[in-house]
Amino acid sequence: MNANEIRQKFLDFQVKHGHKVIQPAPLVLEGDPTTLFTGSGMQPLLPYLLGKPHKDGKRLTDSQPSMRLQDIEDVGDPRHTTVFEMLGNWSLGDYFKKEQIRNFFEFLTKEIGLDPHKIYVTCFIGNEKYGIPKDEEAAHIWQEVFASVGIDAKIAEIGSASEGDKRGIKPGERIFFYDDHENWWSRGGGCESTPIGDPCGPDSEVFYDFGEDKQDIEKYGLAHPASDGARFMEIGNQVFMQYRRKEDGTFEELEHKNVDFGGGLERIAAAAIGSFDVFKISLMKPIIDKLEEISGKSYDNNTDEMRVIADHIRGAYLLAAQGLIPSNKTQGYAMRRLIRRAILRALDLGISTNFLSEIVPIVAKNYEELPDSILTHRDSALNVLLKEEQAFRTTLNKGLRELRKMARNNNTLSGRDLFKLQDTYGFPMELSVEECYRERINLISDYKAEFDEALKEQRERSQTASKGMFKGGLEDHGEKTVKYHTATHLLLAALQKHISEDIVQKGSNTTSERTRFDFNCDHKLTPEELAKVEAQVNEWIAADLPVVYDEYDKAYARDVLKAHGEFWDKYPDILKVYTIGDFDHPISREVCGGPHVEHTGVIGHFKIVKEESSSAGVRRIKAILD
Repeated sequence: MNANEIRQKFLDFQVKHGHKVIQPAPLVLEGDPTTLFTGSGMQPLLPYLLGKPHKDGKRLTDSQPSMRLQDIEDVGDPRHTTVFEMLGNWSLGDYFKKEQIRNFFEFLTKEIGLDPHKIYVTCFIGNEKYGIPKDEEAAHIWQEVFASVGIDAKIAEIGSASEGDKRGIKPGERIFFYDDHENWWSRGGGCESTPIGDPCGPDSEVFYDFGEDKQDIEKYGLAHPASDGARFMEIGNQVFMQYRRKEDGTFEELEHKNVDFGGGLERIAAAAIGSFDVFKISLMKPIIDKLEEISGKSYDNNTDEMRVIADHIRGAYLLAAQGLIPSNKTQGYAMRRLIRRAILRALDLGISTNFLSEIVPIVAKNYEELPDSILTHRDSALNVLLKEEQAFRTTLNKGLRELRKMARNNNTLSGRDLFKLQDTYGFPMELSVEECYRERINLISDYKAEFDEALKEQRERSQTASKGMFKGGLEDHGEKTVKYHTATHLLLAALQKHISEDIVQKGSNTTSERTRFDFNCDHKLTPEELAKVEAQVNEWIAADLPVVYDEYDKAYARDVLKAHGEFWDKYPDILKVYTIGDFDHPISREVCGGPHVEHTGVIGHFKIVKEESSSAGVRRIKAILD
């Protein structure tokens, strides 16, 4: 069964159960500057889940194309993609857990034909601090549906995912209780960070078991559904919105409860063919087959490159078919990045000429069943992508010309020459080496040591220049630390807005538990000033502003973009600039090495816990996210 058939079966199944099919939203939401892309199936439905009546009733369904660029560096493994499609159904104050769980199990086992013995599920273990009980109701319903097909589903209490890595699963266990990091939904994350007044609740995730041999125990620990290993893949999540957080921070049951279901089309399709590799499904494999034909290389030996190309061109096509044009701003920049990353990976496969004309029509055919209401520019999409491909080839050709110029004197290049080509012209070292071989240009014996030394020196210069900048102040690149990092940019912008335009950063240290920020100021901030700054940061977080970056010439970043930076004389000629908010009228624009969140809404609630003196004329703020 291919992915298009699964999509249609899902919609037909939901209609049979009283749902109205609604049109999916475009990937780029018109008139909504607060988010780069539609990132989930429920995102366009959020107003109705919060209480607004929907014109089509209380039972809704759709299949929503979505994009999450925060996963871009993970593309290359068997399951991560930047673009995906979410099968969704919603109950707005109508049916609840029993009907939802039974129907989804029926869809998977009877409509799609999945083996029920390979289905495992998770539920919420509860939270004693807030008086939220264990979701035994969902667990018992799951036991009933498993029993209906002759499976005695035992229940296991795991708690955290890390505990699961140590414990694994026991014989007969099929239903697993996890904490609020795994099985609780709110717009703010876990129970502690659920926004006041928001609906929220436990969720029940559904996983497919691809076999014990897929688990890398040494890397990921023992297998269990919430493990990062490859044995179990999440194929659907049922959110049961049954609580609301009150003004005093406690939770109360909602009178009218909602269901929000999202199932990954690509992942369900992978389960349907028994492959843990989503790039073998019908939406991907024809692209992979064509890449093997063009390159003369096999997928098995070049999985990373071919997966990245297939994913990125798929996403770029959907954006182009919705009318987006590549540019250096916000969504257009993200689209450009997808195309260029795909072209560079194609070069790794030895594809050195334009190839999108052979790939894009395959992608277009795969998605011809998506409605015209969102793919409004199908006819022009190919030309848009071909034009961008040609423009990037021109950039690469410029790098090749510079390479030849450098080698003109003695037909030899050093590692430092290769570094300059990459750092200044964006011409990757691997390409330089390949071109030197083709052009019979000599490389000094030490491909690689000189290049690494030049890279190391640049990083050391960057670290020196970054004393007091955010990159040097990061403890790690974990999810929580990255959120704190972006919050610190917002903190500086708020201080400049409410305290003084002359405030600059004098130092920072960001961990997964807090941020510490030093800045120039000649007085202790009053409680009123701190309250204004804190409120401003939270206002920008709530606005869910886009966070984007690009690399610019130093003079352009400083004089035209007016990017904030403290060490212009020490910065390299080409540097990275992060922009938060509208590109032409940003909330924050800073020279920074990253990383950052993709949009501010995921950061959480910002709270200043301390303001004190750091040194003469320098104040220090410590803040947390809760």
